[in-house]
Amino acid sequence: MTIDDRTLTEQGLDTRAEANTSARVLLLACGALAREILALKAANGWDHMDLHCLPANLHLWPDRIPDAVEAAVARLRDRYARIFVVYADCGTGGLLQARCAALGVEMVAGPHCYAFFEGVERFDAHADSEITAFYLTDFLVRQFDAFVWKPMGFDRHPELIAMMFGNYEKLVYLAQTNDPALDRNAQDCAARLGLAYERRFTGYGDLTPALAALA
Repeated sequence: MTIDDRTLTEQGLDTRAEANTSARVLLLACGALAREILALKAANGWDHMDLHCLPANLHLWPDRIPDAVEAAVARLRDRYARIFVVYADCGTGGLLQARCAALGVEMVAGPHCYAFFEGVERFDAHADSEITAFYLTDFLVRQFDAFVWKPMGFDRHPELIAMMFGNYEKLVYLAQTNDPALDRNAQDCAARLGLAYERRFTGYGDLTPALAALA
């Protein structure tokens, strides 16, 4: 099965009723993290982990994320010994953390994926000085038009760019991979928004130890 960043993704999800649940872990994740999670699973041989991704476009309506996570947990939890929610707070204002606590499942620590990719402590250390920075990850560079340009109406009303980004100074590309094509695309995103450009290689940041702890 190929990965479509814009739609629900399931990889390795065992739907057999007789599946052995004694040691299996379900990673219930944001679709924007599918590539990174699959790369970490493959690199580390974490074959006991199955990945189920909710649609990445839930980020356009973060208030819907807790209910979507709860519905997936209710549907899948009997098949797994453990469920780990691979979302940060992601704009839910603490509601996702509260819902996960009520469901008895763990989740990634941090306010959003920008923070845990860079490392929450490192991100927090310069957050106040980068209040005028706009961040992209590998996923958002690939899906810039679908998740930024069109939802904000810039394709139809380019005059909105100055209105919405007039107080921003730079675009920071937090790169999970060293991909020259993505780097060029990120530079183009910065130019389209009229922002200075900075690239930081983060790798997978705190996502790696968070998943390693499940092994």
